Amino acid sequence: MDFKSKWKGRIDSATDRAFFRYHQVVEEKQEEETAIALIGFCCDEGVRRNQGRPGAAEAPDALRRALAGLPWHGGDCKVADYGNVICEDGMLEEAQDALAEQAADAYAGGSKAVVLGGGHETLYGHYLGARLHLGPEAKLGIINIDAHFDLRPYDSETSSGTMFRQILDEDPKAGYFVLGIQRFGNTESLFDAASGFDVEYMPEEAVRMADPASIAARIHSFIDRHDAVIVTLCADVMNAASAPGVSAPSPFGLEPVTVRSIIRAACSHPDVLSFDISEVNPGLDENGRTIRLGAALTNEAILSMIGKAPEA
Repeated sequence: MDFKSKWKGRIDSATDRAFFRYHQVVEEKQEEETAIALIGFCCDEGVRRNQGRPGAAEAPDALRRALAGLPWHGGDCKVADYGNVICEDGMLEEAQDALAEQAADAYAGGSKAVVLGGGHETLYGHYLGARLHLGPEAKLGIINIDAHFDLRPYDSETSSGTMFRQILDEDPKAGYFVLGIQRFGNTESLFDAASGFDVEYMPEEAVRMADPASIAARIHSFIDRHDAVIVTLCADVMNAASAPGVSAPSPFGLEPVTVRSIIRAACSHPDVLSFDISEVNPGLDENGRTIRLGAALTNEAILSMIGKAPEA
């Protein structure tokens, strides 16, 4: 699918930026510096390996089409579309390496990166790009908004359920904080693994009961202990009524407004390098609800990273 077919929509003015929508702002990748670099990761090989429901590989362009019509509130900031990294013939690790190169290229050009996944294996390529950019000695924090720890063993193969164990096994400078954990979405062994790796986490019930200010304080405390942070959103953290189009729906998931406040709190911090959204599955969606919600939350992340998020 070519660039123009992804980024098109209503035009209220062709000259006055106050009337613009995303499709009038996003440009193809170019040499000049941009505030935000959009990178698609068309892959659900990790979901397949994890015995989940495939289809998230179709999400990057679906999310672009949903973003295209949203009003632009980012002022003069520029957004560039770096196109898609495509996983072919089950070659997950090679695709993750290619995503890492694209993300590192965006960082080197002065951009914040926004990765449109893909299964949640997207995160591992996202992480590799941040580490490639920062070097081995920087303290890199990862904030995961998710119902699952994704700390499964990977003795036979990696998947969308192993990324954080891979990272914590190989990277002593990495920190991990996850919000939205479902008690019955994770086995006792995964809670034991989280304890063994000193993972910080807030269960779904704790997030639901906490006020936004206290959640933001925990997020900022985590960020302040690291040199840089990346943020990842797994769409299955939200309740199934709001986000039916995911591989593993959560009947007791978080409300979208809560997820929005977490994204704003995290992505508004200047030490956040990038954001990804994963596990949106257009083939399982009902009336495009999950895609529209995913695009709206991606918009919140973008505006937060460029300092344009609404005041709480």
